[in-house]
Amino acid sequence: MTPGGTAADIQLTGTVFLDMVFTGLAAPPGPGREVRASSLGVSPGGVANLAIALSRLGLRVRLDAAFGRDANADYLWRTIGEQEGVDVSGSVRFDSWTTPITVSLAYQADRSMITYEERQPAPPLEFLEDGRPLAAAVFAYLGAQSPTWLPAARAAGVRIFADVGWDETEQWNEDDLLGLAHVDAFMPNCDEAMAYTRTESPEAAARALSARVPLVVVKCGCDGAIAWRAGDAEPIVEPAIRVDAVDPTGAGDVFDGAFTFGLLAGWDLRDVLRFANLCAGLSVRHYGGSLSAPTWGEVAEWVGSDSGRADAYGCLEPYFGLVAEGGFKSSSQRVL
Repeated sequence: MTPGGTAADIQLTGTVFLDMVFTGLAAPPGPGREVRASSLGVSPGGVANLAIALSRLGLRVRLDAAFGRDANADYLWRTIGEQEGVDVSGSVRFDSWTTPITVSLAYQADRSMITYEERQPAPPLEFLEDGRPLAAAVFAYLGAQSPTWLPAARAAGVRIFADVGWDETEQWNEDDLLGLAHVDAFMPNCDEAMAYTRTESPEAAARALSARVPLVVVKCGCDGAIAWRAGDAEPIVEPAIRVDAVDPTGAGDVFDGAFTFGLLAGWDLRDVLRFANLCAGLSVRHYGGSLSAPTWGEVAEWVGSDSGRADAYGCLEPYFGLVAEGGFKSSSQRVL
C-alpha cells in the first residue's frame, strides 16, 4: 500500500545507489592525469532512476529496497520518499552498511562509471505476499540473480515488465534470461540484446528475443528504439527525438518507465514507443540522472512548442489537461 492507503500501480525492488555525476569533461582522465569538471550533480541512482521516472508520470510507485543509515542513505530516503512521492514503506534500513555509490564521468554525450558496492544485507522480502508482489504490475531485473518470485507472480496474474543489467563477466550466459518465460515485456539496450543473442544488429537481436517473450523493445540510444511483438513479421521502429544531449545517465531507465506507463495505459504500441523515446530524449538535456526524468509539464511544453507535433503525440493530450489542473500529485483524478 502507498502512504495514502491506496494500492500501488507498480512495484519495484533492486539496489539504490547514490549517483555522483561529473560533467563538462573534454575526455576521461588518462593514467596519472587529473581533469577538471565544470559541474557536479548528486542524485538517487540504481533502481531509484526507474522509481522516480514512473512517479513523475503520476503512477503510484512502491519501492522495496535496502537502505543504510549513513548520511548518503538519509539523503536518498528523503529524496525518493518525501520529495518524489515514492512509497518506501516496504524498504528496510540496515546498520553498518555503506550506501552504494556510482561516480559517472560525462563527456561528449557519453559516460564512464566507477562503482563501489558492499555485499547487500539479506534482501527485504516483506513486500511479498503469498509469494507474489502486492501491486498488479511489477518491474523486475533479470540476470544471474533473477527474482525467484517471478513464476508465482505470473501465475497470480501480475503483469511483469523487465530489463537486464550489464554482465560484468561478459559471459552473457543465456540462463540469465530464463525469467523471460514469465515476463510480458522485456527492455534491454542494444549492446545487451546483441550480446545475449549473439547477433550483429539490434533488429536481429529483437527478432531473436521475440521468440522468447510476448514483447521486446531494444533501446538504441540516439538511434531510437525497436519493438517486436512475438509472431509479428516485422518490428516497429521509432527514431529518437533531436535534442542537445548533455548527460545520458539514467536515460534507459526513463525510457523503461515511459514505455511501462504506455503499456499500462493501453496505448497503441507505436505510440508507446514514441512516448518512451520522447521521455528519454528530454532527460538527456539535463545533468543529474534520476532527477532529470521529465514531468508531464515538461512533456506538454515540448509537444506544444511545435504545432507539427500535436498529431504524432495525440494520445498524450488527456494527460496535459491534468497538468493544467495542478498536476497528478494534487489531482483527485487517476492517471490510469
